[in-house]
Amino acid sequence: MKIILSILLAFTALFAAKAVEVGERFEDSQKCKACHLHIVKDWEKSWHAKSHYESDEYFKATIDYVSRKTRKSLNSVKVQCATCHNPRISVTSTGIDYEIMAVMELDKDSKVNQALKSDAIDEGINCVVCHNIDKIHSDKDESFRGINRVEWTKSGTMTGPYDDAMSPYHKVEHRDFMDNNSDQLCFVCHANDRAVKGLVFTDMQSEYKKSDKGCVDCHMGPKTMGVAATLKLDNGKAKKREIRSHGFAGGHVASMWEDALNINARQKGNDIVVSISNPQPHNIPSGFGSRELLLEMVFKKGHQDIGNKSISLTRTYTSKRDKPTIPHLAVKASEDLSIPANGKKILKVSNEAGATSVEIKLYYRLVNDEVRSILKLKDPIWSDKSFIASKTLKLK
Repeated sequence: MKIILSILLAFTALFAAKAVEVGERFEDSQKCKACHLHIVKDWEKSWHAKSHYESDEYFKATIDYVSRKTRKSLNSVKVQCATCHNPRISVTSTGIDYEIMAVMELDKDSKVNQALKSDAIDEGINCVVCHNIDKIHSDKDESFRGINRVEWTKSGTMTGPYDDAMSPYHKVEHRDFMDNNSDQLCFVCHANDRAVKGLVFTDMQSEYKKSDKGCVDCHMGPKTMGVAATLKLDNGKAKKREIRSHGFAGGHVASMWEDALNINARQKGNDIVVSISNPQPHNIPSGFGSRELLLEMVFKKGHQDIGNKSISLTRTYTSKRDKPTIPHLAVKASEDLSIPANGKKILKVSNEAGATSVEIKLYYRLVNDEVRSILKLKDPIWSDKSFIASKTLKLK
């Protein structure tokens, strides 16, 4: 009976799988180094390169926690998150059939296990993830993300921003979302994050305010003259082009934060009125729902510290049992305290009696205390503070 059930379940799991074609020749970024060494080296230091269960502590801890709390198999949660984190995975969904296999420990040689162990996905968001996208279905409902929002090119066809690019190793085709409309490519994954029960805890696409800044202007840096490929196809020389960095700098890069927001302060009676303005085209903090701004104030009498206050601008999340949880399992969220795109937030803080001045500093953290504690994150990067701006106000 066990053998029959195993065969039946293996068949149904295989039927549910959706194979994604990517030739062995192109699945490994190391193969790209021959012509694009400087770009691959940029990418290797990026968090796109770490977008994998084994490479990112926050991602791993989140998957483990969701699996425990939902009593869903670890592999099923991995496949679900692969929609954006490993979108070249060869199995895009699991069902009750696989869950039964996992419970009965019959999944060892299943298509799901094979897909998750494949070398084709252990680099996370690598070269072929973005450069194999053929079409982006921006007209689809916002719940469709990642792999469910795109169509792929045939293996061996790379898409890029240049309409005159060529290579003897693969076909090259221009796509507008690689150049003039690159925000569309970013929002394939960086759009709306939904909890298991449907709560949208981040929606970067709807909060984004189109301006003279696109996503790539900050996160891939300004265009500079260089070479995209070192092949000497332009009269015996590598073709000079305008290129961008592929380091994909984000909230984890401290230098991104300096002066990203502006602070102003004034005294009004017994209160200090602090204004935080955001010149960026998306909310801050944004991204994952547990990110945080910290406003720290030190009150002084002359040169002596006489008091301090700290304000956390973050969101908290609760489960259906009204207990603190991570964004991905929440059914309710507290008020959004982020600073809106091209907007500002006003905070009133009581003055400290006898203070003659106050030093105000604003910082950013990747994960707030609550979620960091729930997930038991250990790497200092999750608690480190990135300096944004400061202001000193003399008091009357």
